[in-house]
Amino acid sequence: MALSRRMAASALLLLVLLVATEMGATTVKLAEARDCLSQSHKFKGACLSSSNCAAVCRAENFPDGECHTHNFARKCFCKRAC
Repeated sequence: MALSRRMAASALLLLVLLVATEMGATTVKLAEARDCLSQSHKFKGACLSSSNCAAVCRAENFPDGECHTHNFARKCFCKRAC
């Protein structure tokens, strides 16, 4: 009788450890949103300030914009989530 109780307790402990390690091993992976860039059609001149670029992009119905070097020139690129 004592042996069967000891076996049951050991089996229960093993099951709890197995479940606990499986729960700890699972991770939630979140999808990262990619940003799509489009060169601004209304920004004129060299892009020196990303805040100015963002303001022009918002006027072009984009949520944000930033300066990037493109072909050795600083250009304003508007961005939105793809």
